[in-house]
Amino acid sequence: MTESSTVDTPLKKLVGEKTAKALAGHLDLHTAGDLVYHFPRRYDERGEHTDIRSLDVGEQVTVLAQVQRTAVRPMRQRRGNLLEVTVGDGSGGTLTLTFFGNQAWRERELRPGRWGLFAGKVTEFRGKRQLNGPEYVLLGEGGEGEAAANEEVEEFAGALIPVYPAAAAVPTWVIAKCVRMVLDTLTPPADPLPATMRATRNLVGLDVALREIHRPSTKEALYRARRRLKWDEAFAVQVTLVQRKLRAADWPARPRPPKPDGLLAAFDARLPYELTGGQRDVGREIAADLGTAHPMHRLLQGEVGSGKTLVALRAMLQVVDAGGQAALLAPTEVLAAQHHRGIQELLGPLAQAGELGAAEHATRVELVTGSLGAAARRRALAEVAEGRAGIVLGTHALLYEGVDFADLGLVVVDEQHRFGVEQRDALRAKADQPPHVLVMTATPIPRTVAMTVYGDLEVSTLAQLPQGRSPIASHVVPAAEKPAYLDRAWRRLREEVAAGHQAYVVCPRIGEGPQSEEEAPKEDDTGRRPPLAVTEVAPLLAEGPLHGLRIGILHGKLPADEKDAVMRSFAAGELDVLVATTVVEVGVNVPNATVMIVLDADRFGVSQLHQLRGRVGRGSAAGLCLLVTEATEGTPARERLDAVASTTDGFKLAELDLEQRREGDVLGATQSGRRSHLRLLSLLRDADLIRDARAEAITLVEEDPELARHPALAASVAALVDEERAEYLEKG
Repeated sequence: MTESSTVDTPLKKLVGEKTAKALAGHLDLHTAGDLVYHFPRRYDERGEHTDIRSLDVGEQVTVLAQVQRTAVRPMRQRRGNLLEVTVGDGSGGTLTLTFFGNQAWRERELRPGRWGLFAGKVTEFRGKRQLNGPEYVLLGEGGEGEAAANEEVEEFAGALIPVYPAAAAVPTWVIAKCVRMVLDTLTPPADPLPATMRATRNLVGLDVALREIHRPSTKEALYRARRRLKWDEAFAVQVTLVQRKLRAADWPARPRPPKPDGLLAAFDARLPYELTGGQRDVGREIAADLGTAHPMHRLLQGEVGSGKTLVALRAMLQVVDAGGQAALLAPTEVLAAQHHRGIQELLGPLAQAGELGAAEHATRVELVTGSLGAAARRRALAEVAEGRAGIVLGTHALLYEGVDFADLGLVVVDEQHRFGVEQRDALRAKADQPPHVLVMTATPIPRTVAMTVYGDLEVSTLAQLPQGRSPIASHVVPAAEKPAYLDRAWRRLREEVAAGHQAYVVCPRIGEGPQSEEEAPKEDDTGRRPPLAVTEVAPLLAEGPLHGLRIGILHGKLPADEKDAVMRSFAAGELDVLVATTVVEVGVNVPNATVMIVLDADRFGVSQLHQLRGRVGRGSAAGLCLLVTEATEGTPARERLDAVASTTDGFKLAELDLEQRREGDVLGATQSGRRSHLRLLSLLRDADLIRDARAEAITLVEEDPELARHPALAASVAALVDEERAEYLEKG
């Protein structure tokens, strides 16, 4: 009789030491529980196509396909034959499998008509998609040379064939075999969900769900299994957020109520334009939060150019009026310096406390960055420590030891996704009592993401653009298919410069610079060239299509004073074109810049392109963004760019971005370097389930805040959202 196992049983006891080592090394799977929670990525059915045409070059794939024909030909460069096998997916898409060396047995095995799972890396040769020497397992009975595959074929006896997230050394059929071995011995785990909740929400038991998701008996059974396991994920996140929101309500903060005749009132009186309705509404929400004895924890999201910085500045002035200090943390020195200049200009004499001509309620605005000289740094830190600087702007240099505040009342984090959790928390820890926190992002967040990731934050949205902002037109420039379009793009840039405007050219890479020869990107094994680089493109443009124009370069490896000088020159109109990396992605504000050309646009993410595009059209003249790519029509990369070009609605693009990224990253897997635990839940498609899970979590946690009466559930929540991820959620 086979010995039974539990979710904690090491895999080496169940699948053998060699296989267990491969599962651990390549997929980070160590126990029976790890493996049964390694869910199939999708399910194939024989006769249904895998859509070979959608495969990306360089992607590691597993496809279900049928052998169409085979051909043997001699190799040109060396002795021996090459076997080429053409497989199809039923939709007209084909893939060539290539096997090197004399392998007559493989030709007999891979005969036309046979179905199989084929795994390997997609490459392209003379316009054809291919897999070189792929791993495979054939499905169905009979056939010479198939004895070795018979055991694996057992895993695919059902109508639905699970396809797992796999590795080259551990293909999907090996994982399926291991899962069967584990499930055959696994003692049914205790179900942590209360029986009443399972009945009310019509959820199947945990043991049934785990078995059916791997070896589904029917499509209906698979749907019910996935629904139960998605519920577990959603419920664990919501319980964690509700618990933390309740705990936060008990933390004391120093109230910073508005002052009717202070610095903020003086600032509002000197503003040369009216606030938008959205800015006024959000301003009232923030002002009310700042006036309470609980620390504000609010997310302010708004389109590029919607006026978030002005809203944040008004909040900072309210805190200064109440005797406190406010710190704004920016992701780059370029942006920190620009915030410093912009805020000083907006405040004018209100930022000149202690100077001749200062206004009655004035404060001081200090900039703290890593590149400050020793004397300037000592002076700035003294202003901050003694409380004379009411507003402090800086990069992560604000986090260092030696930067002390007299009374830190508000922390504003600009572009929060650019900072690690620990960095944000280090700044917050510089206050004697928990400060109020305002997190800003220009990447719009779909409602379900806000509900799941920021469930313990209040969310404010600025949807209205201020007056004077111009529309931005975006177009894809298919450089490989239509080189004349690229020539026209450079002419279009010259036309804008001739009309007195300026332009950005954005590249994905800095270039050789200080890199060694070995570190420079090489052509990868799919034949794709390295991404274009600022230091290589700028001289080519200066000698070629942009000859005679004043060109500057900007990237993250330039010394801080040089970066600042370049940005000042561009802002002053002394440069016509700025060739830059994504260092211009956030916050850079040059109203005279009207055109942006993004080279190798397919190498950027959706939200990144949307952010970049927001750098133009910031004045009275219309903006133009040209997305240059060699991606061909019909590929996912090209479809992504077409979508970006088709709309400036950041919320639509955020949903597209979410569909294309691993949604589990929202739980901090990327930040922590660990596997994400949101494996099934779709933040877009499962909005109703997330809403229901939140309602159940609120009811349960209000009755039993620490889940003392539900120890199994508390353990399950801790496993799905461990302390590290819980802290990540809490810190926003």
